[in-house]
Amino acid sequence: MRRTRIRSGETDDSAGRGSIDRGLASRLMGSVFTRIIQGELPGTFIWRDDRCVAFLSINPLQPGHTLVVPVEEIDHWIDADPALNAHLMDVAQQIARALQAAFDPTRVGLIIAGLEVPHLHLHVVPIRTERDLDFANAARSVEPEALERAAERIRAELRAIGAPGVAER
Repeated sequence: MRRTRIRSGETDDSAGRGSIDRGLASRLMGSVFTRIIQGELPGTFIWRDDRCVAFLSINPLQPGHTLVVPVEEIDHWIDADPALNAHLMDVAQQIARALQAAFDPTRVGLIIAGLEVPHLHLHVVPIRTERDLDFANAARSVEPEALERAAERIRAELRAIGAPGVAER
């Protein structure tokens, strides 16, 4: 079954089966990321513009692990408009520079996986080794205060580089 953009009136079930699946459920109630973007669920935001947001993962691989998410619900990154993909990558790069300054990692890793939530997102992660990118090592939970402290460090670095989309919480 191929899933594509999720918009009102569209189907994401190319097999034509009438069953309610994850895509239909997402259209009916919005993905968990849409609910975070709309303020229905909490999120620790560091970036917000008219096309995307970035917030910290609640199950981070490393402190500062950020998700860059388009406002539009798109399941798979290959279905996104090339201009949107370019924008997401630009935002991810600015966030990566801020992560580099805030956490002094060896590198900042970038992953587009998309299996855990059916809404396109980029993982931007400060890393020291490749093991830091293993989702099996993700934190099970993090105190909201710790997320906010990390977010403020990242926001401060984004402001220092003159990034235009810094969220004010």
